Amino acid sequence: MMEQNTASAPMLQPLRCGSWPSPVTATLVAGKSLSFSEVRATGQSVFWLERRPAEGGRTVLMRWAEPDGVVEVLPADADVGTRVHEYGGGAYAVAPHGIVYAHRRTAQVWFLAQGAVQPTLLAGAQGVRFADLRFDPVSRAVMAVREDHRRAGEPQAALVTLGAHAGAEGLVLQTGADFYMSPTCSPDGTTLVWIEWDHPNMPWDSTRLCMGRIVRSADGSMCGLEDVRVLAGAAGDESLVEPRWTADGRLLVISDRCERWRIWEVLCQPELHLVAYSMPEGEIGQPAWVFGQTSYQPLANGGCVALSVQNGVSHCFERMANAQARPFAASPDQCPVALADGQFAWVQAPADALPAVVVGTAQQGVVRVLRRSAMLELQAADISCPESVHFVVDGADAPLGHAFFYPPANSRASVPQGEKPPMIVLVHGGPTARAQDGFSFKVQWWTSRGFAVLDVNYGGSTGFGRSWRNRLQGQWGVVDVADCIAACRHMVATGRVDPKRIAIRGSSAGGMTVLLALATSDLFAAGVSLYGVTDLRALAQETHKFEARYLDGLVGPWPEAEEVYVARSPLSVANRIRAPVLLLQGEEDEVVPPSQAHAMAAALRAAGAACTLHEFPGEGHGFRKEATIRQALQMELAFYGRVFGFDPAPADDA
Repeated sequence: MMEQNTASAPMLQPLRCGSWPSPVTATLVAGKSLSFSEVRATGQSVFWLERRPAEGGRTVLMRWAEPDGVVEVLPADADVGTRVHEYGGGAYAVAPHGIVYAHRRTAQVWFLAQGAVQPTLLAGAQGVRFADLRFDPVSRAVMAVREDHRRAGEPQAALVTLGAHAGAEGLVLQTGADFYMSPTCSPDGTTLVWIEWDHPNMPWDSTRLCMGRIVRSADGSMCGLEDVRVLAGAAGDESLVEPRWTADGRLLVISDRCERWRIWEVLCQPELHLVAYSMPEGEIGQPAWVFGQTSYQPLANGGCVALSVQNGVSHCFERMANAQARPFAASPDQCPVALADGQFAWVQAPADALPAVVVGTAQQGVVRVLRRSAMLELQAADISCPESVHFVVDGADAPLGHAFFYPPANSRASVPQGEKPPMIVLVHGGPTARAQDGFSFKVQWWTSRGFAVLDVNYGGSTGFGRSWRNRLQGQWGVVDVADCIAACRHMVATGRVDPKRIAIRGSSAGGMTVLLALATSDLFAAGVSLYGVTDLRALAQETHKFEARYLDGLVGPWPEAEEVYVARSPLSVANRIRAPVLLLQGEEDEVVPPSQAHAMAAALRAAGAACTLHEFPGEGHGFRKEATIRQALQMELAFYGRVFGFDPAPADDA
């Protein structure tokens, strides 16, 4: 999807790694590239969210339809998003009669009727947040998950309906569980299903699939639920996510009851049971850090389209009504959505091109590009493509670990004879996220400057089944660190990288792994932690509700396991770190508060380690603003330059 210059490439100039002039500029990465998410469709209209760092990280709703083409849908001050669970998601929904969306800054929910110019306020009260917005097919009201912060203690969760009948706070349909997700109405409007779970579980540990019969008032509005029951997950050892109804009223859900997340059909006759839905090999499902995720989508013709992960690599396929499957001739990074004419819309994210919102078919692949994340001309030689790497992890019964290795790539520069490139080890967050194989600036920024990159799927990562995720249970700060070290040693043994110039970087949970790896091994010559966890005791006591008991599974029950919390905290081993450290932190982070970075910086300096801490005003957990992203990239590059002994190329952001 990226414009490539096919003219003959100039002669490669041997240059010290790290100093290569790169077409992947800070301006491009920070301000001129767009992030796409939550593709939706109604009829022949395609909608998606588009985050714009150049506008302070504002997220806008875009639409493509004939004959208008691509247009911004909402008023210019709209910033679509929600902070339920702090990570949000599910911030808008579309239907033929209009659009409902949540405003990130105000937490209000607005409705824009089809053909209208200005939206009308649907719900919003001080201290109340809404997410997972969905339309009721009967009354056109809106269902949502509500998070109520108005009382002391933890915010209270509920399933609510929003509309003229429901007031500013919404009308409560169901409450009592600690968490709710995915309220989904049957096509005939008689039944509501949803996902719920309680502390100390996370949604990838144990959830319940529930059902209730909808009670409606005389005008058809939802006013309650009756005959509520648990359909699956009552035993507490199953992760169920993403319930969806087919057009003919069958209920599907993703479950990991047989090791990997797969699609199952829920049958109630002659007794309640789940039947596996025939699918190709691979794991279909994602850790529910945000609302509104789509790993599969039932189709009107009786089939479905799904995105799976096999051996670390993403695959998309269409399952036909006869249970035969055919692969997509494309590289979606989110599950495609169906249009009325049988085509699909999706975010295309191959390894060798920037993401784009596209329309196409399973057989033909991309037919039309609707929106590119950036207009960028690169030589094919400027793009580093991933190589799957498997390495031995500790434990005789453990499967091989997985990582993606990216060699340096630049159409104008090469590694000097006798030199091996430095390597940056990437540690993803979560820690249940995963290293992905689509084009990523977090990789190409480095590879185009002469670095090799190793992106590790350590134990706990998603896409390899429940057993691989469970390797991190009670072992966070141990297994992840050991796997990153093992992956690094594997690459050193291949002779492809300089063993004396290896850095490790990560954000959030990955930042904690970075700091512990620096204290555990002398493989790493430098480390960068972006808003990383440094004090597990403080995190257990200070973090938000969604993750308040997350550490019970990753570390141990709090406060009974306090000794383990102390031992596993980077603060406790700061005196073992000798490599230089760069800490980057948002001043308004409510997930990992700035106090954690302050304490780590002080501990490192007291131990004599070189440490730089930089805080960014107005930033939370994850950087959104153009100026922040630009400055963070340039600071990190300069940091590696000082450690590895190179001068970065002059900034060329014209």
